[in-house]
Amino acid sequence: MTRTSKTTAKKIARINSTSVLKMKMETQKPTRLDQLEALLMRPDGATIAEMSEATGWQAHSIRSAMAVALKKRGLTIASEKIDGVRRYRANERSAAS
Repeated sequence: MTRTSKTTAKKIARINSTSVLKMKMETQKPTRLDQLEALLMRPDGATIAEMSEATGWQAHSIRSAMAVALKKRGLTIASEKIDGVRRYRANERSAAS
């Protein structure tokens, strides 16, 4: 019976936990940011109310996510008011990301 050093055992544990995390990521449902991104990528975009209903977030949280997190993902967010309703839409990811 061979003995493994503590560092080797730690490396093996890290590799195993990494592959478990990858498997979980593949089977998990999309995050709320993923949901927002999908709504914004639709041809007609989405309203704050639609995004709030999909995520359960309040309007200020949605605006913050668009201003910070989704822009970090490389999305360019545009808004326009059509028939008194503001709709937000994300353009394609920028080449820098």
